[in-house]
Amino acid sequence: MSSLSVTELHLYPVKSCAGISVEQLSITEWGPSDDRRYMLVDEAGKFVTGRKFPKMVLFKTELLPEGLMITSPAGDQKLASIPDAPERVEVEIWKDRAEAIVASPEVNDWLSRALEANVRLVHMPEDSFRQVDRDYYAADQRIPFCDGYPVLMTNESSLTELNTRLDETIVMKRFRPNVVVNGSAAWEEDHWKHVRIGEVEFQVVKPCSRCVFTTVDPETAEKGKEPLRTLAGYRRHELGVIFGQNLVQLNQGVIKVGDEVQILA
Repeated sequence: MSSLSVTELHLYPVKSCAGISVEQLSITEWGPSDDRRYMLVDEAGKFVTGRKFPKMVLFKTELLPEGLMITSPAGDQKLASIPDAPERVEVEIWKDRAEAIVASPEVNDWLSRALEANVRLVHMPEDSFRQVDRDYYAADQRIPFCDGYPVLMTNESSLTELNTRLDETIVMKRFRPNVVVNGSAAWEEDHWKHVRIGEVEFQVVKPCSRCVFTTVDPETAEKGKEPLRTLAGYRRHELGVIFGQNLVQLNQGVIKVGDEVQILA
């Protein structure tokens, strides 16, 4: 079999909104630079995702020199500007609470109208700290608004095997990975513990348990039952239904499409 290498890289500036495919990722103390530093919250400060509002996957994001540009499904755009003296709020994401700053009222009103719900866009500033789950990674490690871990890696061969079981094939975007690899057999990633990609080493800390968000088509925002129903039949783990592996970076550097992936343990 050909050597294991990176075939795709993605980042997701706003949690649950459309991602951006890139040729390289800068891996910082946060994980992939600019990944999930923004998210939407409700009036109580609790995080809002595509699980509740599937339409969020149709909001496109673009990183520009002047800031984050968001394009709605209707095609109109807003720059996600942060006021000079932004409001600071405590937000809730899963069992965690973290400090965030609130985007401009103009952006929040626009997003609220588009989603037909009262939401606000928040950004995690440099002086905020949210700790990765110590149950699986004991050291101090900051993370942004990702579900729990800074990097998600998936395997093309595993998706190919899954698609042989589905009536309609699905694309990797369903699983919202940061790193996609190819060159190994399906599900071999279950056994990896320590990998090197380009300049960066990663600890493979736990399988990624999957939720109903994987049943949202990233192109149409329509919800179905797959692939979760099929995965539940043969990929059930004590942590839930799994696809992909959660990683924590052990150093900082750049990873690129085409980089060899070395299995160190």
